[in-house]
Amino acid sequence: MKLKFLFLILALVGIASTAGYIIGKAGKNGSVLTPASFINPRPFGKYTIDSLSKIEIKGSRIEVGEKLSDFANFSSYIFSFSVDPDFDGRIFKKVTGQLNLPRGEGPYPLIVMFRGYVDQKTYTTGTGTKKAGEYFANNGFITIAPDFLGYGGSDHEAENIFESRFQTYVTALSLLQSLNSLDAWDQKNVFIWGHSNGGQIAITVLEITQKPFPTTLWAPVSKPFPYSVLYYTDESDDKGKLIRGELAKFEDEYDTDLYSTDGYFDRIKAPIQLHQGTADDAVPPSWSNNLAKILSSLNVDLEYYTYLGADHNLNPSWNAVVARDVAFFKKHAQIVDSR
Repeated sequence: MKLKFLFLILALVGIASTAGYIIGKAGKNGSVLTPASFINPRPFGKYTIDSLSKIEIKGSRIEVGEKLSDFANFSSYIFSFSVDPDFDGRIFKKVTGQLNLPRGEGPYPLIVMFRGYVDQKTYTTGTGTKKAGEYFANNGFITIAPDFLGYGGSDHEAENIFESRFQTYVTALSLLQSLNSLDAWDQKNVFIWGHSNGGQIAITVLEITQKPFPTTLWAPVSKPFPYSVLYYTDESDDKGKLIRGELAKFEDEYDTDLYSTDGYFDRIKAPIQLHQGTADDAVPPSWSNNLAKILSSLNVDLEYYTYLGADHNLNPSWNAVVARDVAFFKKHAQIVDSR
């Protein structure tokens, strides 16, 4: 019995020595076989706001597809582009959306539009951005609004609910890097419009890029993550049970503060116009009031408007809001010589 036990010990030592030799050889030869190769790394660490600000996220060519409609001053199209959601160069996914192009040769300034949450079962391209996009296009702006992965004609989203959320930022950043493939764009003026959760995406993009994209925010979700998600869980069929379960797993591995916009407001370098209805039942007015105070304390160039009795979509003050948006964009536009 003692002899068998001794052989077992020697066998285990031999296996460990062989593994150590293989790992050491691989390291010397410059291959990827390292001790870390035997451990599943934390895959979502690359999506922190700080990490995304350091990663070069590449764009692709924007393809203009089916024409959706013609208007007197512009036409609407389906567009698509490719996104590398894991930014590892292995798997590229198609993202579709709606593009409004003013009539004529241009060039024209451009507004990137990020919509709020919409149920996938009822979503169609343009939901959440169509009406405002048409108003802006009628006033001489190109507008481009991505569906995001899992919506419209886009490829499927990530299986994990939090990775899917983080990849909306990757999609937004990839789209910004792809704009130079639009011939009608003036190559100078890029503005951002965000509503509700799209406002949260817009804020995150401003923090990641630290670029001065003039931005209008309609009732943005501005509370810290993950409270910004948990606040809405009572609207789901299971009353948030799935999200809370996944969040518990996420918090076991990750520091949620590193994914939360509230810790990075000081990175915002863009002028912002903020709109909030006092009768909003989706984003409490107190959220925007607090956001305005924080941004003002950080010396962000801010215009803040509240609308008495207006709902989450800024009705019945919608016309006043979009008119202010256009005036804001024109105020911050760079003069482009189109000769």
